[in-house]
Amino acid sequence: MRTFVAIDLSPEIKIALEALIRNVRKKAGGVKWVGPDAMHLTIKFLGEIPDDKAGTVGTLLEGLAGTRRPFPLKLKGTGTFPPGGGMNARVLWAGVVEDPGLMELQAALEDEFEKAGFPRENRPFHPHMTLGRVKSPDGLERVLRELDRYGTVELGEMTVARLTFFQSVLKPSGPEYRVLTEAALE
Repeated sequence: MRTFVAIDLSPEIKIALEALIRNVRKKAGGVKWVGPDAMHLTIKFLGEIPDDKAGTVGTLLEGLAGTRRPFPLKLKGTGTFPPGGGMNARVLWAGVVEDPGLMELQAALEDEFEKAGFPRENRPFHPHMTLGRVKSPDGLERVLRELDRYGTVELGEMTVARLTFFQSVLKPSGPEYRVLTEAALE
């Protein structure tokens, strides 16, 4: 099964991101936009794991969450991957302020999962919320200009009180996410 650990976003932040997407989407373009059901902040992508490892992940997540306190999560600004990609942009995102609670949680999660045999992520953690994936350059210049208007705009804030272990089921209409485990921060 294809899996990842994430922070599910509050309804208020999802509404704000939906409004941003509606405004940017008007500019056309070959972008596959993220729907509200798929809005989350990935902390650790595990990829394909055997079904019998799901229990291990749930136990690890609950143990780690029990040692962490809730912390603020603030979304601010927009950008692309690759950074400054212009017409080479592949991913459009909303930024996440690098709060110490978030960064320490992600580092601890990497350490604990590595000890349990899951590979460490090779790239540095750059927290972001994917808004859309570029499928073609049609109208992309207009989309990027509109997205740039949100470059420093605050997009919402919430308190992170739990982590979620998701299964991603790939379908022709796009991925469907199923909650496997939720773990409350203490």
